[in-house]
Amino acid sequence: MTVNRIVWRLLPAAPPAVLLLAWSIYWAIEQPPPSVMPSVVGVIATFGELALGDRLGADILASLGRLLGGAACGIVTGTIAGFVAGLHRPIAAFLTPLVVFFNAISGIVWLPLVIGWFGVGSALAIFLIWNSVFFIVFQNTVLGVQLVPEVLEYGVRTLGASRWESIRSVTLPGALPYILTGIRSGLGFGWRALIAAELVGATTGLGQLIFSGAEYHRADIIVAGCLIIGAIAMAMDRWLLLPIERRTVQRWGLIAPDRSR
Repeated sequence: MTVNRIVWRLLPAAPPAVLLLAWSIYWAIEQPPPSVMPSVVGVIATFGELALGDRLGADILASLGRLLGGAACGIVTGTIAGFVAGLHRPIAAFLTPLVVFFNAISGIVWLPLVIGWFGVGSALAIFLIWNSVFFIVFQNTVLGVQLVPEVLEYGVRTLGASRWESIRSVTLPGALPYILTGIRSGLGFGWRALIAAELVGATTGLGQLIFSGAEYHRADIIVAGCLIIGAIAMAMDRWLLLPIERRTVQRWGLIAPDRSR
């Protein structure tokens, strides 16, 4: 393994290392109250305490379960609706202003209404995740479908393919990279909406873990919870969504694999 390759692999660890160093230096100089700003050592100890207990695993599973349910609904409905709208430009022109309007409204704004509609529980979180995922996936799907060159569809049709076959063999593969980009972005916004919903609308989950820490003035629990939330989001993006997106883009010939690393 060359030096450049080692540096490239270690590069993502540099920003967290710098942040931890700055945090440690600040805490050593200022020594703020632990209820306001905990030390790095204190957060590590709290994380170990949470990991050895029963609650952290249950909260992580609860949050991931809600994310899976809400994201699945948003991805399926957003992809289907976006694909239909992309194939029929009048429908897209009619729906796009409405989608842009609702996409501009943060999902958490709906929280007071949603509590009245669904009560406190998983249904509330799933709705807010769906709201965050649907519009992003819809817009990216419409864009992907409409950017597929029509000449490719006409070429397939002249060879005797039916409308469905041209959609399956040309339109869907051409739009798939855009759809996956929308899914990747939508899951990021959905994860944020989930944590916000759990702060006030759930009895379990990582958001509720942070809320309980705030109730007892445990800044170490709050920071540890935030680090766990960020770590899970990074893991999902780096090891699940990014490889799928990269392989899809490479599969359909839009970029060439980088073999220099």
